[in-house]
Order: sequence, then structure tokens, then C-alpha cells
Amino acid sequence: MSRISIAPMVDITDRHFRYFCRILTKKSILYTEMITSSAIIHGDRNKLLDFHPFEKPLALQIAGCDKEEIAEAVKIAEDWDYDEINLNVGCPSDRVSGNQMGAVLMAYPELVAEIVQAMKRETRKPVTVKHRIGIDGTNILPDSLPRVVFDKYEDLEHFVKVLSEAGVSHFIIHARIAILEGLSPKENREIPPLRYEEVYRIKERFPELFIEINGGIKTIESIREHLKHVDGAMLGRIAYENPFMLTEVDQFVEGGEVNNISRREIIEKLMDYVELFGKDQKMGYHALKNTLGLFHNKRGSRIWRQLLTPPWEDGIYAKDVLKKALETLPEEVLDERPIAY
Repeated sequence: MSRISIAPMVDITDRHFRYFCRILTKKSILYTEMITSSAIIHGDRNKLLDFHPFEKPLALQIAGCDKEEIAEAVKIAEDWDYDEINLNVGCPSDRVSGNQMGAVLMAYPELVAEIVQAMKRETRKPVTVKHRIGIDGTNILPDSLPRVVFDKYEDLEHFVKVLSEAGVSHFIIHARIAILEGLSPKENREIPPLRYEEVYRIKERFPELFIEINGGIKTIESIREHLKHVDGAMLGRIAYENPFMLTEVDQFVEGGEVNNISRREIIEKLMDYVELFGKDQKMGYHALKNTLGLFHNKRGSRIWRQLLTPPWEDGIYAKDVLKKALETLPEEVLDERPIAY
């Protein structure tokens, strides 16, 4: 059985974007933004963890490095009934790595194994790990490890072996190394070359594990090709840049099929959703801001983006904006449906 998921993305995969995605795809697994264990323990838990039941199945992604703190965060999150808890071992941000979280943890597979075991003691939900194929770090790690180059296939295989022995059976692998100094997170998504073959090798080496591939996947054809080698595919920025593509991905999941929905119907469903925010322009804008790509490469895309972009006139709210879109945008694009295979 294959799986399609939408990657956790900071400032994108909030509850509004996840609701939008669920209109498009019924079978994909959605993810929260990365949330630190410290934020869950000390922050506004309802703001961080609340979600609409419509979003499920939904995974919570946690970042941290202290196994006791992460375990406490997992225990707290149990009250929200997420379908999966995911540990972030892939974020290349200097800020994250500088706090010994994210991709830097790949240098310490035994520590990650201990973290996973602590997490598993606090939940019966599946605990998964998202990571890179390796890291290259300078002056980020402790003085005892002033530079780590952990980017050979053998390093990746060792990492997966240690974690599998700790009870991890599902790995989501971004097929690039993370360069921990000198590159922005955006550059880390583009500059290190994709090495899909190494992820395929991991599946060959550990056929009993569920291996999901991530990184640079932008077309239905590429999903189909990856699923010849691995068990799942995680989509990243393409879900934001061209979300209408998500209407086609359920065909790869058992019991799923292409979602026969038009952009007009999507907008009508969004109208029902934004009614929750009534005459609150700010909340209405936030509910729609990550839907800008709905008309990607289609006639009317510029109009759609202009309508959604503030400032909105006084007395104009999210539902009014969507109603105007239905009145203004080209009918043939509004009524277009995804390709059924």
C-alpha cells in the first residue's frame, strides 16, 4: 500500500492550508508545521495544536533534542489525537541546528534512538522520523565535533539501522544532504544535489521498513516513478505552488481515486470555511493566503492573486473576496477538472 503526504512547511502548513489541502486530497497524510517540544510545553497549546477534524489524517511534527522534554511534549499532544507523531531530524536552519535540533541530530544516531524510545513510551500512535540522507556541518556542532561530514551512503544506512533497532519502522527521507552552515533553508532545498538512488538503496537494504521519499517531487509522473522503488512520496513546495495537482494524488493510495472536483467547487467549499471567521478581515486573509497557487499557470492566476492580496477595502471580508473570484475568473478555468487516469 503506497502513501502520499504533504510535508511540514513553516509558515505554510498551518490549519488553514491543511483544510484547503483536505478539500483537494482525501487520502494524503497532512502534517503540522514543525513545532518545538519547548513550545508545546511552555506555549499556547491550543493555538499550536488545535485542528479541525476535517484535516485528519494528520501528523504532528516535533523538533527537539532533549529526550525527556520531547517525551513530555508527546504526552501533552496525546489529548489532541493526532494520527502520527513525527520527529524532525532534517531541518537545516542555522537557528534550529544551533540549538541541536533538526538535521544536526543525524550526527548522533544513538541519541535519536533514545529520543524515539522515549516518545514511543508516551504514545500508541506511530512514531516516524523525517531526515536527510546526510549532513555537512562546520562550527555548528560541539567543540568535540568541530566538523562533521556525514554524507556517505554507509552513514545513512547506519543511521537507519540504529533507529530501526530502536523501533522505528517508517522513515521519510529527503534525498539531499543538509549543509549546516552557509546556506539558507531555501538554498538547502535547491543546491545540494538530489540522490534518489540512495533512498532506493535503503529500501532494498531494509525491505521490511516503510520508506517514504521526499525532495524535488513536482509531477504526477515523478510520483509514479518513485513508487516503483519506495513505499511513499512526500510532496513539499509544489503543494503550495500548484495545489490543484493534489486532486490527482489519491490514485496512488489504496481505495483512492482522482478527486473529480473543479476550482469553482473548491472555492465554494472555501466560502463555507471562511464563514467561520465572519467579519474578521485578518483571520479571513490568513485563511486564504496560502491558496494563491490554485490557478497556477492558468488564465486568471494574476486576478486570483490580486483579489486575495491585502489590503481589502473596508467592509470586504474573505467570503466577499471568494464570491468576487467566482464572478470574475474565466469560467473554463473555474470548471476545469483534474485528469482521470
